[in-house]
Amino acid sequence: MAAALAASACLAAPAWAQKWEPTKPVTLVIPAGTGGGADQMARFIQGVVQKHNLMKQPLIVINKAGGAGAEGFLEMKSSANDPHKITITLSNLFTTPLGTGSPFNWKDMKPVAMLALDQFILWTNSEKPYKTTKDYVDAVKAGEDRSFKMGGTGSKQEDQIVTAAIEEQTGGKKFTYVPYAGGGQVAVQLVGNHVDSTVNNPIEAVGQWRAGQLRPLCIFDAKRSTYTNKVTEKEAWSDIPTCKETGLPVEYQMLRGIFTTKNAKPEQVAFYVDLLQKVMATPDWKEFMEKGAFNQTFMTGPEFEKWLTSAEALHADLMKKNGFLATQ
Repeated sequence: MAAALAASACLAAPAWAQKWEPTKPVTLVIPAGTGGGADQMARFIQGVVQKHNLMKQPLIVINKAGGAGAEGFLEMKSSANDPHKITITLSNLFTTPLGTGSPFNWKDMKPVAMLALDQFILWTNSEKPYKTTKDYVDAVKAGEDRSFKMGGTGSKQEDQIVTAAIEEQTGGKKFTYVPYAGGGQVAVQLVGNHVDSTVNNPIEAVGQWRAGQLRPLCIFDAKRSTYTNKVTEKEAWSDIPTCKETGLPVEYQMLRGIFTTKNAKPEQVAFYVDLLQKVMATPDWKEFMEKGAFNQTFMTGPEFEKWLTSAEALHADLMKKNGFLATQ
Protein backbone atom coordinates (compact mmCIF):
# COMPACT_ATOMS: atom_id res chain seq x y z
CA MET A 1 0.00 0.00 0.00
CA ALA A 2 2.82 2.42 0.96
CA ALA A 3 4.55 1.71 -2.37
CA ALA A 4 1.32 2.38 -4.25
CA LEU A 5 0.84 5.69 -2.44
CA ALA A 6 4.41 6.71 -3.21
CA ALA A 7 3.93 5.86 -6.87
CA SER A 8 0.68 7.86 -6.93
CA ALA A 9 2.43 10.85 -5.35
CA CYS A 10 5.16 10.72 -8.00
CA LEU A 11 2.58 10.69 -10.76
CA ALA A 12 0.81 13.69 -9.21
CA ALA A 13 3.98 15.78 -8.89
CA PRO A 14 3.94 18.87 -11.14
CA ALA A 15 6.18 18.91 -14.19
CA TRP A 16 8.37 21.66 -12.77
CA ALA A 17 9.34 19.36 -9.88
CA GLN A 18 11.72 17.74 -12.34
CA LYS A 19 14.89 19.80 -12.10
CA TRP A 20 16.24 21.64 -15.13
CA GLU A 21 19.60 23.22 -15.71
CA PRO A 22 21.14 25.03 -18.70
CA THR A 23 22.70 22.88 -21.42
CA LYS A 24 24.62 25.77 -22.99
CA PRO A 25 26.00 29.16 -21.86
CA VAL A 26 23.41 31.54 -20.43
CA THR A 27 23.34 35.11 -21.78
CA LEU A 28 22.58 37.89 -19.31
CA VAL A 29 21.35 40.90 -21.31
CA ILE A 30 21.83 44.39 -19.85
CA PRO A 31 19.37 46.88 -21.42
CA ALA A 32 21.59 49.78 -20.36
CA GLY A 33 25.07 51.20 -20.90
CA THR A 34 28.31 50.30 -19.16
CA GLY A 35 29.19 51.68 -15.75
CA GLY A 36 25.64 52.24 -14.52
CA GLY A 37 23.81 50.49 -11.71
CA ALA A 38 22.32 47.70 -13.85
CA ASP A 39 25.66 47.02 -15.51
CA GLN A 40 27.47 46.88 -12.18
CA MET A 41 24.92 44.51 -10.64
CA ALA A 42 24.86 42.19 -13.67
CA ARG A 43 28.64 41.91 -13.77
CA PHE A 44 28.74 41.41 -10.02
CA ILE A 45 26.28 38.50 -10.32
CA GLN A 46 28.38 37.03 -13.13
CA GLY A 47 31.47 37.23 -10.91
CA VAL A 48 29.78 35.60 -7.90
CA VAL A 49 28.38 32.76 -10.02
CA GLN A 50 31.85 32.09 -11.40
CA LYS A 51 33.68 32.53 -8.07
CA HIS A 52 31.41 30.12 -6.19
CA ASN A 53 30.87 27.74 -9.12
CA LEU A 54 27.09 28.12 -8.85
CA MET A 55 26.32 27.04 -12.43
CA LYS A 56 27.89 24.42 -14.67
CA GLN A 57 27.52 26.54 -17.80
CA PRO A 58 29.15 29.98 -18.21
CA LEU A 59 27.16 33.16 -17.63
CA ILE A 60 27.89 35.65 -20.44
CA VAL A 61 27.07 39.33 -19.95
CA ILE A 62 26.29 41.66 -22.87
CA ASN A 63 25.15 45.29 -23.02
CA LYS A 64 22.33 46.20 -25.41
CA ALA A 65 21.52 49.79 -24.53
CA GLY A 66 20.22 51.11 -27.86
CA GLY A 67 16.89 52.91 -27.83
CA ALA A 68 16.94 53.47 -24.06
CA GLY A 69 17.22 49.71 -23.56
CA ALA A 70 14.69 48.76 -26.23
CA GLU A 71 17.41 46.84 -28.08
CA GLY A 72 17.88 44.51 -25.13
CA PHE A 73 14.17 44.08 -24.40
CA LEU A 74 13.33 43.35 -28.03
CA GLU A 75 16.05 40.70 -28.11
CA MET A 76 14.43 39.04 -25.11
CA LYS A 77 11.03 39.26 -26.81
CA SER A 78 12.34 37.68 -30.02
CA SER A 79 13.97 34.88 -28.00
CA ALA A 80 10.72 33.77 -26.38
CA ASN A 81 11.55 30.06 -26.74
CA ASP A 82 15.15 30.25 -25.49
CA PRO A 83 15.38 29.75 -21.71
CA HIS A 84 19.14 30.31 -21.89
CA LYS A 85 18.62 34.08 -21.87
CA ILE A 86 17.92 36.27 -18.88
CA THR A 87 17.94 40.04 -18.43
CA ILE A 88 18.49 42.41 -15.57
CA THR A 89 15.78 45.05 -15.42
CA LEU A 90 15.48 48.57 -14.14
CA SER A 91 12.54 50.90 -14.45
CA ASN A 92 13.17 51.39 -18.17
CA LEU A 93 11.21 48.14 -18.28
CA PHE A 94 8.23 50.51 -18.08
CA THR A 95 9.54 53.89 -19.22
CA THR A 96 11.09 52.78 -22.53
CA PRO A 97 7.96 51.33 -24.16
CA LEU A 98 5.83 54.15 -22.71
CA GLY A 99 8.21 56.90 -23.79
CA THR A 100 9.37 55.58 -27.17
CA GLY A 101 6.44 53.51 -28.40
CA SER A 102 8.74 50.49 -28.69
CA PRO A 103 6.59 47.38 -29.29
CA PHE A 104 7.42 45.75 -25.98
CA ASN A 105 5.85 45.13 -22.58
CA TRP A 106 7.21 43.41 -19.48
CA LYS A 107 4.64 40.67 -20.08
CA ASP A 108 6.67 39.72 -23.18
CA MET A 109 9.08 38.12 -20.70
CA LYS A 110 8.76 35.82 -17.70
CA PRO A 111 9.43 37.43 -14.30
CA VAL A 112 11.99 35.57 -12.20
CA ALA A 113 12.72 37.70 -9.13
CA MET A 114 13.04 41.19 -7.71
CA LEU A 115 16.54 41.35 -6.25
CA ALA A 116 16.34 44.78 -4.63
CA LEU A 117 15.03 48.30 -4.99
CA ASP A 118 17.64 50.88 -5.89
CA GLN A 119 17.70 54.30 -4.30
CA PHE A 120 18.13 57.73 -5.88
CA ILE A 121 20.19 60.52 -4.33
CA LEU A 122 20.42 64.20 -5.20
CA TRP A 123 24.14 64.89 -5.76
CA THR A 124 26.14 68.06 -6.33
CA ASN A 125 29.83 68.70 -6.85
CA SER A 126 31.57 69.13 -3.48
CA GLU A 127 33.20 72.33 -4.74
CA LYS A 128 29.79 73.97 -5.02
CA PRO A 129 28.50 76.07 -2.09
CA TYR A 130 25.32 74.02 -1.58
CA LYS A 131 25.55 72.25 1.77
CA THR A 132 21.88 71.24 1.98
CA THR A 133 18.97 70.46 -0.30
CA LYS A 134 17.39 73.78 0.69
CA ASP A 135 20.54 75.64 -0.39
CA TYR A 136 20.36 74.06 -3.81
CA VAL A 137 16.60 74.38 -4.34
CA ASP A 138 16.74 78.03 -3.24
CA ALA A 139 19.52 78.66 -5.76
CA VAL A 140 17.46 77.09 -8.54
CA LYS A 141 14.46 79.22 -7.55
CA ALA A 142 16.59 82.39 -7.59
CA GLY A 143 18.31 81.61 -10.88
CA GLU A 144 17.21 82.07 -14.46
CA ASP A 145 14.86 79.44 -15.85
CA ARG A 146 16.82 76.40 -17.13
CA SER A 147 20.13 77.90 -16.00
CA PHE A 148 20.84 74.88 -13.77
CA LYS A 149 21.79 71.65 -15.50
CA MET A 150 20.62 68.24 -14.23
CA GLY A 151 22.52 65.27 -15.62
CA GLY A 152 20.77 61.93 -16.00
CA THR A 153 20.68 58.60 -17.76
CA GLY A 154 18.61 58.85 -20.94
CA SER A 155 15.58 60.96 -21.85
CA LYS A 156 12.09 60.29 -20.46
CA GLN A 157 13.63 57.71 -18.13
CA GLU A 158 13.79 57.43 -14.35
CA ASP A 159 16.27 60.28 -13.84
CA GLN A 160 14.17 62.72 -15.84
CA ILE A 161 10.99 61.61 -14.03
CA VAL A 162 12.66 62.42 -10.69
CA THR A 163 13.92 65.73 -12.13
CA ALA A 164 10.37 66.66 -13.18
CA ALA A 165 9.17 65.89 -9.64
CA ILE A 166 11.85 68.20 -8.20
CA GLU A 167 10.74 70.95 -10.61
CA GLU A 168 7.34 70.96 -8.93
CA GLN A 169 9.13 72.39 -5.87
CA THR A 170 11.30 75.02 -7.57
CA GLY A 171 8.77 77.81 -7.98
CA GLY A 172 8.18 77.22 -11.68
CA LYS A 173 11.87 77.10 -12.60
CA LYS A 174 12.96 74.24 -14.85
CA PHE A 175 16.29 72.47 -15.19
CA THR A 176 18.11 71.95 -18.42
CA TYR A 177 18.11 68.16 -18.44
CA VAL A 178 21.25 66.66 -20.00
CA PRO A 179 20.95 62.94 -20.91
CA TYR A 180 23.95 60.61 -20.93
CA ALA A 181 24.39 56.97 -21.93
CA GLY A 182 24.92 55.54 -18.45
CA GLY A 183 25.08 56.33 -14.74
CA GLY A 184 28.87 56.04 -14.62
CA GLN A 185 29.19 58.77 -17.24
CA VAL A 186 26.69 60.94 -15.38
CA ALA A 187 28.85 60.86 -12.23
CA VAL A 188 31.97 61.76 -14.22
CA GLN A 189 30.19 64.73 -15.81
CA LEU A 190 29.19 66.03 -12.37
CA VAL A 191 32.76 65.71 -11.10
CA GLY A 192 33.86 67.75 -14.12
CA ASN A 193 31.26 70.45 -13.35
CA HIS A 194 29.59 69.95 -16.73
CA VAL A 195 26.25 69.72 -14.89
CA ASP A 196 25.13 71.20 -11.56
CA SER A 197 23.44 68.14 -10.08
CA THR A 198 22.39 64.55 -10.70
CA VAL A 199 20.02 62.01 -9.18
CA ASN A 200 22.39 59.06 -9.54
CA ASN A 201 21.91 55.75 -7.75
CA PRO A 202 24.24 55.34 -4.75
CA ILE A 203 26.47 52.73 -6.39
CA GLU A 204 26.97 54.95 -9.44
CA ALA A 205 28.56 57.75 -7.42
CA VAL A 206 29.92 56.11 -4.27
CA GLY A 207 33.51 56.17 -5.54
CA GLN A 208 33.36 59.91 -6.21
CA TRP A 209 31.70 60.52 -2.84
CA ARG A 210 34.41 58.55 -1.06
CA ALA A 211 37.03 60.56 -2.95
CA GLY A 212 35.47 63.81 -1.74
CA GLN A 213 34.43 64.92 -5.22
CA LEU A 214 30.65 64.74 -4.80
CA ARG A 215 28.23 65.70 -2.04
CA PRO A 216 24.94 63.85 -1.39
CA LEU A 217 22.15 66.24 -0.41
CA CYS A 218 19.22 63.90 0.18
CA ILE A 219 17.84 60.43 -0.58
CA PHE A 220 14.51 59.98 -2.38
CA ASP A 221 12.97 57.50 0.05
CA ALA A 222 10.43 57.59 2.87
CA LYS A 223 13.11 56.76 5.42
CA ARG A 224 16.87 56.98 5.74
CA SER A 225 19.17 54.16 4.67
CA THR A 226 19.75 51.40 7.21
CA TYR A 227 23.48 51.17 6.42
CA THR A 228 25.43 52.77 9.27
CA ASN A 229 29.06 51.91 8.41
CA LYS A 230 31.11 54.92 7.36
CA VAL A 231 31.55 55.32 3.59
CA THR A 232 33.70 58.44 3.87
CA GLU A 233 35.78 59.42 6.90
CA LYS A 234 32.78 61.15 8.45
CA GLU A 235 29.58 59.93 6.81
CA ALA A 236 27.54 56.76 6.33
CA TRP A 237 24.61 56.21 3.96
CA SER A 238 22.35 56.57 7.02
CA ASP A 239 23.64 60.11 7.58
CA ILE A 240 22.05 61.31 4.33
CA PRO A 241 18.65 62.84 5.15
CA THR A 242 15.54 61.94 3.21
CA CYS A 243 14.50 64.58 0.71
CA LYS A 244 11.23 64.96 2.59
CA GLU A 245 13.18 65.79 5.76
CA THR A 246 14.86 68.62 3.90
CA GLY A 247 11.66 70.11 2.50
CA LEU A 248 11.68 68.34 -0.88
CA PRO A 249 8.70 65.93 -0.78
CA VAL A 250 9.81 63.54 -3.54
CA GLU A 251 10.15 59.75 -3.29
CA TYR A 252 11.24 57.26 -5.97
CA GLN A 253 12.92 53.85 -6.03
CA MET A 254 13.92 51.70 -8.99
CA LEU A 255 13.55 48.01 -9.73
CA ARG A 256 16.56 45.72 -9.88
CA GLY A 257 15.13 42.40 -11.07
CA ILE A 258 15.73 39.41 -13.29
CA PHE A 259 13.48 38.13 -16.09
CA THR A 260 13.83 35.24 -18.50
CA THR A 261 12.09 34.59 -21.82
CA LYS A 262 8.31 34.44 -22.12
CA ASN A 263 7.86 30.72 -22.82
CA ALA A 264 10.25 29.52 -20.13
CA LYS A 265 8.81 26.56 -18.24
CA PRO A 266 8.24 26.60 -14.47
CA GLU A 267 11.25 24.35 -13.84
CA GLN A 268 13.44 26.75 -15.85
CA VAL A 269 12.23 29.76 -13.88
CA ALA A 270 12.78 27.76 -10.68
CA PHE A 271 16.41 27.14 -11.68
CA TYR A 272 17.08 30.86 -11.98
CA VAL A 273 15.27 31.66 -8.71
CA ASP A 274 17.43 29.07 -6.96
CA LEU A 275 20.58 30.41 -8.61
CA LEU A 276 19.81 33.96 -7.49
CA GLN A 277 19.06 32.84 -3.95
CA LYS A 278 22.47 31.16 -3.87
CA VAL A 279 24.07 34.41 -5.05
CA MET A 280 22.20 36.33 -2.36
CA ALA A 281 23.36 33.92 0.34
CA THR A 282 27.03 34.81 -0.22
CA PRO A 283 29.01 37.35 1.86
CA ASP A 284 29.80 39.01 -1.48
CA TRP A 285 26.14 39.94 -1.93
CA LYS A 286 25.86 41.42 1.54
CA GLU A 287 28.90 43.60 0.86
CA PHE A 288 27.54 44.66 -2.55
CA MET A 289 24.16 45.60 -1.07
CA GLU A 290 25.80 47.83 1.53
CA LYS A 291 28.19 49.39 -0.98
CA GLY A 292 25.23 50.47 -3.10
CA ALA A 293 22.84 51.25 -0.21
CA PHE A 294 20.17 49.00 -1.73
CA ASN A 295 16.72 48.42 -0.25
CA GLN A 296 16.84 44.62 0.06
CA THR A 297 13.34 43.70 -1.06
CA PHE A 298 13.05 40.22 -2.62
CA MET A 299 9.97 38.95 -4.51
CA THR A 300 9.08 36.10 -6.84
CA GLY A 301 5.95 34.57 -8.36
CA PRO A 302 2.48 36.20 -8.07
CA GLU A 303 3.71 38.74 -5.51
CA PHE A 304 6.33 40.02 -7.97
CA GLU A 305 3.83 40.08 -10.85
CA LYS A 306 1.39 42.10 -8.72
CA TRP A 307 4.16 44.59 -7.93
CA LEU A 308 5.07 44.89 -11.63
CA THR A 309 1.46 45.59 -12.60
CA SER A 310 1.23 48.34 -9.99
CA ALA A 311 4.62 49.84 -10.93
CA GLU A 312 3.67 49.94 -14.61
CA ALA A 313 0.51 51.90 -13.79
CA LEU A 314 2.46 54.30 -11.57
CA HIS A 315 5.00 55.03 -14.31
CA ALA A 316 2.25 55.52 -16.89
CA ASP A 317 0.65 58.13 -14.62
CA LEU A 318 3.94 59.92 -13.90
CA MET A 319 4.92 60.01 -17.56
CA LYS A 320 1.50 61.21 -18.68
CA LYS A 321 1.61 63.96 -16.09
CA ASN A 322 4.93 65.22 -17.43
CA GLY A 323 4.20 64.81 -21.14
CA PHE A 324 6.69 61.96 -21.59
CA LEU A 325 4.37 59.44 -23.29
CA ALA A 326 5.15 58.62 -26.92
CA THR A 327 1.49 59.25 -27.72
CA GLN A 328 1.67 62.81 -26.39
